[in-house]
Amino acid sequence: MNTATTTLGPEDHLITRRWGLADLGFGLLALLGAGYATQRYAAHMDIYELVILWCCVPSVVLLGYLWTALRPFMLGCAAAALMAVQMYAGSAATAETHLLLKYFLSSQSAILWMCALFALATISYWTGLFAQGKTALWMGSLLTWSACVMGSIGLLVRWYESYLISPDVGHIPVSNLYEVFILFAVITAMFYLYYEGRYKTRSLGGFVSLVITAAVAFLLWYIAARSGHEIQPLVPALQSWWMKIHVPANFVGYGTFSLAAMVGFAYLVKENSHTRSTWKLAPLFILGVLLCAEPLVFRRSGLPDYWALYFGFSAAFVAAIIAMRRRIGAALPALEVLDDVMYRAIAVGFAFFTVATILGALWAAEAWGTYWQWDPKETWALIVWLNYAAWLHLRMMKGLRGQVAAYWSLIGLLITGFAFLGVNMFLSGLHSYGSL
Repeated sequence: MNTATTTLGPEDHLITRRWGLADLGFGLLALLGAGYATQRYAAHMDIYELVILWCCVPSVVLLGYLWTALRPFMLGCAAAALMAVQMYAGSAATAETHLLLKYFLSSQSAILWMCALFALATISYWTGLFAQGKTALWMGSLLTWSACVMGSIGLLVRWYESYLISPDVGHIPVSNLYEVFILFAVITAMFYLYYEGRYKTRSLGGFVSLVITAAVAFLLWYIAARSGHEIQPLVPALQSWWMKIHVPANFVGYGTFSLAAMVGFAYLVKENSHTRSTWKLAPLFILGVLLCAEPLVFRRSGLPDYWALYFGFSAAFVAAIIAMRRRIGAALPALEVLDDVMYRAIAVGFAFFTVATILGALWAAEAWGTYWQWDPKETWALIVWLNYAAWLHLRMMKGLRGQVAAYWSLIGLLITGFAFLGVNMFLSGLHSYGSL
């Protein structure tokens, strides 16, 4: 019997909820925070950045209203980051002598904690799925929230640390692969946690955590092989306020597309949980192995044994999921819920990816004098956009559902993964500053 419930959370009834004192109090705190940031850091911001800051206030307040769990999350991250800034006292060397900074709140310490917590969350979620234990699933959720807190603190503190090096070096931490992989992991996890609360089920955590763990594996490799955690000055092409809105919007798309793919994987496991013939699941296994094999392209950049081990373990884990599909499928929510989460995630990602593409075109017009140059990165961004536009069109016009939609979402992750990393590694162009 499927023990997961499809009951939707209170977020489905927000249209009837009135603003309360807690909502107004949070809004006031958001205004005070923006005022403090303006008063303290206005010298480091131009007029466009000030506009972005104050436009974020109503967005933050609305998000806190729509998802109340975000309010303590955002307040806690902001408080911890401000505490870390005060501990630094204007000197980067303080991180080596202050206990809390050295082991918890410096950007690198916080991000390493994030990696460890995401790994533990993955173990907890899968323990709960295999053993059908509610406590392990609850622990996985708690660890995921904790990882998001540490990742967010790490990014905020890294922002300040870049200015400690030099005001000319200071920049928002979304400029290289190390920083955007942290952003990707946090965004993907946060969107998952929203759907976890909305649908009152934690059984999808194991699937979504797989793609987050892959990002963590890349981060650890990037630190060891490329010293990617070191803060570097921005290349001229990235010295623009456009980066502050284009990159986050892009990674909301990447994160939600990845979430949809993992939910699609769960859908296929659930749909075929009672299939006796394993051969019918051969396409799923092949696709899973292809997704596991994508990181092997990093072999040319060093540490081949690391990625070979990653591939071997990941492929074996995919095989184990398929072999235990009946037990796992019983713990997953109904197919209708999986289908709905997949659709909502793609719809949100498509909206943000569309905005990001438009912002990228405007940025290109300012930087290079033209909106579109058929650069490899631009071309593959268009391919990603067309892929999900077709998925949504067939969903709304032809009622695309079931295994076809799920397989398509998984294939979409392969396309998105190549657009995100493959282009930077194998194709030269105007975006080559993001290469490995």
